[in-house]
Amino acid sequence: MKKTKKLVALIACALLAVSAVTGCQKSGDETNQASKTADAGSVSTDGSTSMEKVIGALGESFKEQNAGVTFTYNPTGSGSGITAVSEGRCDIGLSSRALKDEEKASGLKGTILAYDGIAIIVNPQSKVEDLSVEDIKKIYTGEIKDWSEVGGDSGEIVLIGREAGSGTRDGFESITDTKDKCQYRQELTSTGDVITTVAQNPNAIGYASLASVKDNVKALKVGGVAPSEATVKDATYVVQRPFVLVTKESTPLSETAQKFFDYATSSAASEIISKAGAVSAK
Repeated sequence: MKKTKKLVALIACALLAVSAVTGCQKSGDETNQASKTADAGSVSTDGSTSMEKVIGALGESFKEQNAGVTFTYNPTGSGSGITAVSEGRCDIGLSSRALKDEEKASGLKGTILAYDGIAIIVNPQSKVEDLSVEDIKKIYTGEIKDWSEVGGDSGEIVLIGREAGSGTRDGFESITDTKDKCQYRQELTSTGDVITTVAQNPNAIGYASLASVKDNVKALKVGGVAPSEATVKDATYVVQRPFVLVTKESTPLSETAQKFFDYATSSAASEIISKAGAVSAK
C-alpha cells in the first residue's frame, strides 16, 4: 500500500512538472510574440485632410510589407499637423502647402511627396463649365456676385471655402491672389465638408483637392484646362499645390518612421500615389 501511494505521488509530481514547463514555454512564446509586435514599431502622422487618400494608401501598403507595424493618420488640417510635429506629438506632419519661412526657421523641414490640383467645384446643375483665374478672383472677393455674370443661370453665388490654417485655402488664395480678401459664406474644416456643401446647393462654388473630388460635384476648367493628373504634371492646370511631409530637423525619426518616410518618397510608391489621385514628385 505504501509503495502504491508513493508511486501515485511521484506520478502527480511529474505531471505538475510537465504542466509547469509547458505553461512557462507558452508564456515565453506569448511574450516573445508580443515583443516581436512591439519591436515592429509605429508611425504617427497628423495634418492635411486633403492628403487622406494618398497617406491612407501609402500607410496600408507599408503595413502590408511590414507585419506588426502600427500606422495612424490624424486628419486635423495642415496648420495643426505642422504644429503637432513641431511639438513632438507625431512623427511626420502633413501639409498641403509649402512651409513658410518662419516655419523653416523654427527647425522644420518640408519634403515634397506629390503635387495636387485644387479643383474649383460647383453643383452639377450649374451651366458654368470654365472660369479664368481672374473670374475666380472676382467671384471670391465679391466683385462678381451673380452666376449670370459668368454664363450661368441667374442666382446669387454662394462662396464656400476652408478654415484659416488650411493648406488648401492657403494654396487657393495664394494662386488666385485673394489672401485675406475672400468673402466666404461658409468656412468649413474639411475637404469632405466642402464637397458635400457644394453638392447640396445649386448656387454654391468651392475648392477641393482634386484627389477627393467625387461625381456629386462638377470640377470646372480653369483658363480652358480641365484639372487632371496629366495637366497637373505638365503644369498647364495652374491651380495646384504640393503635398508635403514635415519633419523636425533636430529630432531624428524612429527606425520605423524613417522606413516609412523612405518608402513614401521612393519611386516604388509612385504608382500608389497616382492611384490615389495625386502626382508623385518622383
